[in-house]
Amino acid sequence: MTTGGNGAALGRLLARPDDDIPVRTPRLPAREAAERELSDPRYHQHDPNPIQRALDWLWQRVNELFNAAADATPGGWTGILVIAAFVLLLLVALRLRLGAVRRTPTTSGALFSDAPRTAAAHRAAADRHAAEGLWNQAIQDRMRALVLALEERTLLTPGPGRTADEAATEAGWALPAYADRLHTAARTFDDVTYGGRPGTEPAYALLTSLDTDLQHAKPDLATTPTRSRG
Repeated sequence: MTTGGNGAALGRLLARPDDDIPVRTPRLPAREAAERELSDPRYHQHDPNPIQRALDWLWQRVNELFNAAADATPGGWTGILVIAAFVLLLLVALRLRLGAVRRTPTTSGALFSDAPRTAAAHRAAADRHAAEGLWNQAIQDRMRALVLALEERTLLTPGPGRTADEAATEAGWALPAYADRLHTAARTFDDVTYGGRPGTEPAYALLTSLDTDLQHAKPDLATTPTRSRG
């Protein structure tokens, strides 16, 4: 009886269908099959493009940087905002205190960029610019009018290529009482023309006053050095 029962059980086991036996796929082929399936373009239709991925990566790094700064700053994000506001106010105060950033020119340019007109023509142009609030152009034309007026009175030898400072130095020989004001006018001209500083109404008023005074000034011929002209 016992032997017959065991034989029957063995027969039933051997007769079990194949699909009742679990299928075990080796690990490496299973992974390769999954990778092939996931590489199907259908699964990547909505993936971000390379530019978007790069931007996402960059934003993540920036976010991490700010979070690290917030963790290291007393008060966290509030502390960062307070410091940023302080720096901004400091920059505004420096800008208002110092005016425009001044670029130091390596060399002074010529007083006249083209063929000079008459002193009266430059004076009229300066007045027009001043009426429109264009102080840079007003200062430039007033300085040119001043120099041309001295040339017209033969107190300066005409020199189209001279700089404002050279004209001021030469005019100071004939009019020593005005030498300092002439050099101040030349520096003002260079500042607005080559130094990047904005012209102002007071600066223009100083040049206008000097121009008016020079029209009535008498040269001191005793102090004028003899200059050879080639």
